[in-house]
Amino acid sequence: MTDFRDDIKSALEVLRAGGAILYPTDTVWGIGCDATSPEAVQRVMDIKKRSTEKSMLVLLENPNSVLSYIDEMPDVAWDLIDFAEKPTTIIFDGAKNLAPNLIAKDGSIGIRITGEPFIQHLLQRFRKPIVSTSANLSGEPCPKNYDDIGEEIKSKVDYIVKYRQDDIQNPVPSSIIKLGSTGLIKILRK
Repeated sequence: MTDFRDDIKSALEVLRAGGAILYPTDTVWGIGCDATSPEAVQRVMDIKKRSTEKSMLVLLENPNSVLSYIDEMPDVAWDLIDFAEKPTTIIFDGAKNLAPNLIAKDGSIGIRITGEPFIQHLLQRFRKPIVSTSANLSGEPCPKNYDDIGEEIKSKVDYIVKYRQDDIQNPVPSSIIKLGSTGLIKILRK
């Protein structure tokens, strides 16, 4: 197992203090914070210069945790999570127990169960969902790897994870599926 204990410790301190981190996800590098803190969520929106009209997703490490953050989980969601061949973000109706400014106007929230070992460990220790939004200013291209992240983003976060900074693979964004409470599926991005 890769040793990222120091990164976990430092990232936890920042998250618990309401700060923002820059970290590798199972897709692209992301900016993250405590998804239950309205102040932390606003800070991430300010860093990205993102409109409050645009929602962001949250990462969880365990599918069973989803039930803590939505009113109802349609049966088909379990299959979507179990059989996804690549990272998949599911937009659920009836978001709850999250920062109000993170929840979309229609009451929905995007949730992805991460397979990335660093984030899984971080989430296990933090015990709350973490916001995940691409590490770029709103409207600018998504960075392919750490070296593509602009200095403006790097200078505004409170901690930059060292793990995987030298990774130069070409990441693929997650699939995005909107799942209605009746089980209706709408694919927004393959």
